[in-house]
Formats: sequence, C-alpha cells, structure tokens
Amino acid sequence: MNPSMTTTAFELPGYRVVKTFGVVRGIIVRSRSIIGTIGAGLQTLVGGNITILTDLCEKTRQHALELCLQHARDLGANAIIGLRYDATEIMQGVTEVLCYGTAVLVEPTPA
Repeated sequence: MNPSMTTTAFELPGYRVVKTFGVVRGIIVRSRSIIGTIGAGLQTLVGGNITILTDLCEKTRQHALELCLQHARDLGANAIIGLRYDATEIMQGVTEVLCYGTAVLVEPTPA
C-alpha cells in the first residue's frame, strides 16, 4: 500500500470506497534509554527543540504507521481513511503510541 493512500479525512479525493475492512492499528510501546534521557536533559539546559526526543517521537510514530499500513495490507485494503495517532504514558518514561484508522478498498472515480 502506498503511504500516500492514507488520509485523516474520511474520503480520498478522486476515489470512491468500494469496501470497508474496519479499524486497523499499529501499536508501539517505547521507553527512553538512559543515554537519551541524559542527552535530552542536557539539551533542556540550552532550551529550544529537544532533538533527541523529537527524533525518538518521529521514529516511533513512523513505526506505528508502518504497522498500521501492514495491518491494512493484510486485510486486502489499498487505503486508510480517518487516520489518527494517540499516545499514552503507561508508566514514567514508557509511552504507547497508537496509529489507527479505517482500512478501505478504493477505486478511482470515473472522470
């Protein structure tokens, strides 16, 4: 599945939904390493963007999206609509990131 066939909207312009497979998700649970925690702590002293944590968050969200896309592919979908992310701190320093949406089969709308 092409990642461009995902949207936070509930329709893809130029396509129509021909089958709905239901909710798909990708879940990642991550913790910060001691080195990352120390590095982020040092970056807070300077202020601004905490790049160590920004990179960790971006990689975690990307991994959750990849799992969600795989779940949709496994069902036979070629698109995901209503895509969302959610994050929950499970315990101090441990966060769950959830990517979810509705897996659908779409086809181009006639011109």
